[in-house]
Parts: sequence; structure tokens; C-alpha cells
Amino acid sequence: MADSTSSHPPRDRPDATETPQKRLSASATSGSAELSDLRMRLHRSLRQYPDFPSPGILFEDILPLFADPLLHNSLVRALELQVTESYGQKQTPDVVVGLEARGFLFGPSLALKVGAGFVPVRKQGKLPGPTETAAFQKEYGQDFFQIQSDGIKPGQRVLIVDDIIATGGSASAAGSLVKKLGGTLLGYVFILELDFLKGRERLDAPVHTLLSSQEGVSTNT
Repeated sequence: MADSTSSHPPRDRPDATETPQKRLSASATSGSAELSDLRMRLHRSLRQYPDFPSPGILFEDILPLFADPLLHNSLVRALELQVTESYGQKQTPDVVVGLEARGFLFGPSLALKVGAGFVPVRKQGKLPGPTETAAFQKEYGQDFFQIQSDGIKPGQRVLIVDDIIATGGSASAAGSLVKKLGGTLLGYVFILELDFLKGRERLDAPVHTLLSSQEGVSTNT
């Protein structure tokens, strides 16, 4: 048997030169590479529909990501990595808030992955019991979001998720509801962003987008 040396420690003994910082750095590098690969795979799986729901609009369809279990798992894993990369281990959310309706498709799964609770934000009149209400503007008029009054406890760290950020109106309304209940808004995570609508400028917390966007996607968010 070869003698162990400082440069080649015994297999049953940890390498003294491997510091916690080195292990964290290697883990972060590995996570970033995995996230990059997942993003490419997910983006290739989106479907595009020209002139839907009206002429001149290129609609990005995320539903194929849920039709295939492997893609669905990849999406949730990518979102988990996005949250970890953005907020680290010390700022993980206590609550994930999903917006009606497509935020419900992946919000609960992401909440489970990061060890958080899930709370829905719904259109007015859809939730039982005491609620808080916030208005937001859509292209055809005003609409209202509601959250149950006991959904978030004061001081809880909250992450808001939805499929697409367009004008930012609905996301901004959800953010105001979180603050009404005393939550600490960590930020927002979206699958896609319509950059040309500048929706993130309306939001007063960090915005993270999983996939790159394209002009002309539906603007009903």
C-alpha cells in the first residue's frame, strides 16, 4: 500500500486543503452549469403561435413544459436553481405566492422544493374568508386581486411567481398584497419576460427571469 502524503491523504480522511469555501464554490459552479443546460432544453420546448390571440402577436406557449414529465421536472429543478442562485441559502423564501392562473401550475412544486409554503393570489370573489384586495390595470380596464388575510404572517420572506411578466401590473398588485400582510418581499421569478413592455420597472423588488423572451408574446399579464 502506498504511504499517504499531505498531497494524497488517505481515502477515509477528508482533504485538509478542501475548505468549505472551495466546496461552496464548486457547488455554485456545478449549479450554474446545470441551470444553463436546463434553460436551453426548456427554451427549445416552447411552442410559438403567430397572430394569437390577435394579429401581430407571437404567443409563447409554455404548456408543453407540463405535458412531458421530464420537462416538467426540468422546469421545477431550473426554478429551484434560479431561486438558490438569486437568494442563496440564507434568504430562501418562507412563502411562495403564485398568481392566477398559470402561477398555480408550478408555484406549489417550487414551494416544496425550497421548503416553503404556497399561497395563491386569485381574482376577486374566488377566495373564502377575510381577504385583502388590490387593483391593477389591464388593457381592457381595471381588475382586482385578492389574498386570504391569514395567508402570510408578518416578517415572512415571500417570493412571487408567475409565467410571464408583461406590463407588470398584476405582479405589482400581488406585491402590494404581500406588504399589506406584513410580509418581506424578496422578489419575483417569471418563466418568460417581455422586455419591450418594461414591466420590471413597475416592480420594487428584484426580478428574475428563467428564459429569454421574444417580442410579440401575449400581453395579457
